[in-house]
Amino acid sequence: MLGPVMLDIAGCELTDEDRTRLQHPLVGGVILFARNYASPAQLQALTQEIHALRNPPLIIAIDQEGGRVQRCREGFTRLPPMRVLGELWDKHPHKAKQLAELLGFVLASELRACGVDFSFTPVLDLDFGSSTVIGDRAFHSDPQVVADLAHQLILGLKRGGMASVGKHFPGHGYVVADSHIDVPVDERSFADIEMQDLLPFRQLIDYGLTAIMPAHVIYPAVDDKPAGFSPRWIGQILRQDMHFDGVVFSDDLSMEGARVAGGIVDRALAALHAGCDMVLVCNNSLAADELLHGLKWDMPAVSLSRLIRMHGMGPVEGMAKLHEQHDYAAALHAISGLGLQSGELPLNT
Repeated sequence: MLGPVMLDIAGCELTDEDRTRLQHPLVGGVILFARNYASPAQLQALTQEIHALRNPPLIIAIDQEGGRVQRCREGFTRLPPMRVLGELWDKHPHKAKQLAELLGFVLASELRACGVDFSFTPVLDLDFGSSTVIGDRAFHSDPQVVADLAHQLILGLKRGGMASVGKHFPGHGYVVADSHIDVPVDERSFADIEMQDLLPFRQLIDYGLTAIMPAHVIYPAVDDKPAGFSPRWIGQILRQDMHFDGVVFSDDLSMEGARVAGGIVDRALAALHAGCDMVLVCNNSLAADELLHGLKWDMPAVSLSRLIRMHGMGPVEGMAKLHEQHDYAAALHAISGLGLQSGELPLNT
């Protein structure tokens, strides 16, 4: 049985400490970072070992969006930031939608070939021109354009055998502060957020979005808790009003934006009680051990059934086999014209 906690690991191979943590009954998933990647063959061996540890297998996730946020680089296609698709939309909307689907297909196909179950993508935040942490990770400033391009990306992910995770609900694009290092506060009214930021989430839920990640942002007009700890945002607005029945992943509980909920066990309980199905603890092994020692939580059957849907589809055949496939080669050729910006670095390692 899968547990409600997703953890990271130390390096490119599992250590004895990693194996001990991942076999703990509270653990249900692993998130990989750039430090866990050296080559496609190494990644495939790592995911195979992780999947073999448990039955059902742990789910393996990664942040592979494109642009600044791409953990696997050498041996993988360098993906552009999503803003590139938004800029193309302004001139050629039909072409932008076509390339969004193909980009999603390439993204998913490469990760699935190496055994990764899913990526935390797409970013559904709007580009208000104020958030540095979101910035060019957002498709566009127009919520309908974001919804349309993200829908096509999700169709590509699905064709490549991968589920989708929309983030950061209900929207992280308006605030200037970065929740990795601060506690952002968005003072807008619910009506303003609903008319703008919620539109992509609402439409993509109707289109079958598999999972959602809430923001570590406080929206005081709605609740004094960050969205990821808020029963109102998750239980009422997302689950009841918007009829979302997929997985809700917390954002990383080690981030500064999560500190308002207390210690690591308090943070996890707050997120789980608010309606999250799985909580993430990254880049803090001491906090991970403290959580596994102190958390008491009975996994609801509905959460387990949701998490099972996050496993990747199709066989894991390796990158060499993928490169022989006509659909992949055609998609690769089509997206080759999408530009990359120089000097991009991942947000975390």
